Amino acid sequence: MPTIWSGFHRALRRFGRARDGNVAIIFGLAAIPLIAFVGAAIDYSRANSVKAALQAALDSTGLMLSHDARTLSADQLTAKADTYFKALFTRTDAKDITVNASYNGDNGSALTVTATADVPTTFMNILGIPTMTVGSTTVAKWGNKRLRVALVLDNTGSMADSGKIDALKTATSNLLDQLQNAVTTDGDVYVSIIPFVKDVNVGPPSPANASWVSPAWIDWTEWEGEPPILDTANGGSKPNNWYSVGPGSSCPFSTNSQGFRCTNGPATSGASTISTIPSSGNFRGLICPSIDNGNRKPLKASDYYNGCYNSWTKCVGANCRCTTTNTSICSCTGSGASKTCTVSANHYEHTWRPAATETYTPALALNSSGLPYATPGRYTWNGCVTDRGLRNSPDTVYNFDTNAAPPDPVTPRPSSLYPAEQYSACPQPVAGLSYDWSAMKALVNAMQPNGNTNQAIGLQLGWMSLVGGGPFPTPPPLDPAYQYKQVIILLTDGLNTEDRWYTSQNSIDARQQLTCNNFKAASSDNVLYTIQVNTGGDPTSTLLQNCASSFDTDPKGQKFFLLTSADQIVQVFNQIGTALTQLRLAQ
Repeated sequence: MPTIWSGFHRALRRFGRARDGNVAIIFGLAAIPLIAFVGAAIDYSRANSVKAALQAALDSTGLMLSHDARTLSADQLTAKADTYFKALFTRTDAKDITVNASYNGDNGSALTVTATADVPTTFMNILGIPTMTVGSTTVAKWGNKRLRVALVLDNTGSMADSGKIDALKTATSNLLDQLQNAVTTDGDVYVSIIPFVKDVNVGPPSPANASWVSPAWIDWTEWEGEPPILDTANGGSKPNNWYSVGPGSSCPFSTNSQGFRCTNGPATSGASTISTIPSSGNFRGLICPSIDNGNRKPLKASDYYNGCYNSWTKCVGANCRCTTTNTSICSCTGSGASKTCTVSANHYEHTWRPAATETYTPALALNSSGLPYATPGRYTWNGCVTDRGLRNSPDTVYNFDTNAAPPDPVTPRPSSLYPAEQYSACPQPVAGLSYDWSAMKALVNAMQPNGNTNQAIGLQLGWMSLVGGGPFPTPPPLDPAYQYKQVIILLTDGLNTEDRWYTSQNSIDARQQLTCNNFKAASSDNVLYTIQVNTGGDPTSTLLQNCASSFDTDPKGQKFFLLTSADQIVQVFNQIGTALTQLRLAQ
């Protein structure tokens, strides 16, 4: 370069002394830098093309390597990055390629991969520049978004058809694996599972015992109150003095009327109904002998028979008790298996359970003054709850069945509590937010199809599980170093058929739509997937379409799925899992 410049400088001096013009000489001299600049541009263009190819290979290397980055040592990481990159980068005009990789697990996970390469020059080589070095960096970030996912899963009777329940178990287990594999640090992903039918099981007392204290968020009013069919304050009716009948009395109910019947033998034997309560023999004073035979009447759920109530005078066993403090009515002696509770001969306890066709399942026992003194213990409850609200209708002021406002037993607002209901098709208990993957899989594998469809209560409790309250503990606070997505995945194979108040699909759908709207409006980070498994030729659910996120504003991005076969459940859950866990290049 000094030589070139020295010669050029001498030529300029001679040119300055010359007095004769020479266009050719002037043009030749001007062409030298012009050709140099054009040549440099060509070499630079080639180098830039190599750099673009290098960047593309580097981005792909980052994505491929990110799956294993956290498990590799620094040397292993760089070696694997070098292998991936050189398999992808095929430019033969690049020499002396160097690749480095590093992983950082703080505040999410970040994988940084850099690469450099030398590109030989052609024109610039004349000027003494034989190569140009190009390089680039890619940063793959994941885990800076944390997930809280509620799986709201249909466990109703129709899920037994066409292999749907088995496909759901497989799909859910696979999804849990996907979510677990996306975790770098415990707490990156939390999942709750809400099996639903007409009711949801928030967890029965375990172990069941008389000392169990019920949570404050449970409403026992209907459990311990008069059943609607007999509650005159709520439109019911009852025969005169129905609670005080005893041996030899006329049965106060005709055959199966108002959910009751009198029999002359165990109901399971198919004995005919009778008009008079037996006054002698093993069935003395009994209306339903199959559940009150002899002198033993443990107070536990398995002893109750739908459609009957019974009177008894003596109970033997550890579970026996008096629920009145008036010892002239009831008193107990002994303990354990020998414990004996005796009721005065002038009093008969009537424990109520509804017929199979009844909606409510409370228990009722009144003394001759009409005061409750013996009802089944709360510890006999199977864990099922129904929709929050008023007894005969939703609470349209607070709309607790459509939001995630916590139960309020202090003010109090009874309509915010969850009513206990002894639903015979009670599903598997819910699981709150957790990363106990094994326990969640065990719950899913235990799911069994039974009962009617009430998507609304599943959705409401799914939302409650994400924010905490009622049966769910308050989740860990949101870490400001992360972004959070709260996701509900609602899968059902049927249209709504029954909730606490309605058997009209339109009425149930209207309440559920409010819940969907409220959940999506609560935060831009809330996402609702809805899946209809339609193997029976039902109409496509407009409700589920409208409930899904993005349906109105971006039809192409809607999160509603219509499936026509059970095996599609596995495919769609995999698709959703991929969308939730996919990595995005941040730089």
